[in-house]
Amino acid sequence: MTVAVLALQGAFAEHEKILSKLGADSFEIRQKKDLDRSFDRLIIPGGESTVQGKLLRELDLFDGIKSRIEGGMPVYGTCAGLILLAKSISNDSAQHLQTMSIVANRNAYGRQLGSFHTEAQFEGIGEIPMTFIRAPYIDKVYDDVQVLSEVDGKIVAARQKNQLVTAFHPELDGDTRVHEYFLNM
Repeated sequence: MTVAVLALQGAFAEHEKILSKLGADSFEIRQKKDLDRSFDRLIIPGGESTVQGKLLRELDLFDGIKSRIEGGMPVYGTCAGLILLAKSISNDSAQHLQTMSIVANRNAYGRQLGSFHTEAQFEGIGEIPMTFIRAPYIDKVYDDVQVLSEVDGKIVAARQKNQLVTAFHPELDGDTRVHEYFLNM
């Protein structure tokens, strides 16, 4: 199994370390020719969703990535990745990949000072550590979206068919169970 990690900006190296620890091959997508490589899954890391969305278009990666997701390739978006996959963003008019039937609330927990760490239940895994950094949460889910985790009544993890999103950063906590869940999708 080979996992591509979008490496335009954000916490991509941390995802690669977790994948390596789990024995999964990975490589970075930085330019259009990287989409020609063979891969089974994609991770869209946390970072700045506006910058990543802009670079997806400028580097001509947008259509190739969107078509693979719509074709059923498993994708995992953390934090900014959640925003990029969302059908809409409640507090921002930006439109990105729009492949997952959720409404994201960008920077919902406030600025950098609003960052925090907690532990909460994740369906199918159990209680896990969660680090939130300028994190979004999910305002609404539609269609066949399954809520996987909530913190203080806010949806922070969800799955729709081949798409998994978390508002938190499991790659920063050293716990591999969310990545294992993704690899087993």
